[in-house]
Amino acid sequence: VQLVESGGGLVQAGGSLRLSCVASGFSFDDYAMAWFRQAPGKEREGVSCISSTDDSTYYDASVKGRFTISRDNAKNTVYLQMNSLKPEDTAVYYCAAALTPWTEYEGDFEYWGQGTQVTVSS
Repeated sequence: VQLVESGGGLVQAGGSLRLSCVASGFSFDDYAMAWFRQAPGKEREGVSCISSTDDSTYYDASVKGRFTISRDNAKNTVYLQMNSLKPEDTAVYYCAAALTPWTEYEGDFEYWGQGTQVTVSS
């Protein structure tokens, strides 16, 4: 099982980034997917989730209206489009997979990527 994130980097406040996470080794269509992030000195927090069938999404209040999660089951890939980035969005971003059609509970996510760094300068 592998989850490989990409797309992170350094961007100025107000800019955009698109994160990708390619999954392999499991039946991607059966899994809810999510993005989490962890900033230095802070606990990991949930950013956004998407159901296995792509018909339900969740966004943390801090990113709602700025971030968009999507998935392409044909490509085993989940995306996070991040617009209007703020310095407080700086963190390592992780994608995760849960064997359930839908969940927002971090404990349900059994597979995790290695993370990609997002740094937003002011």
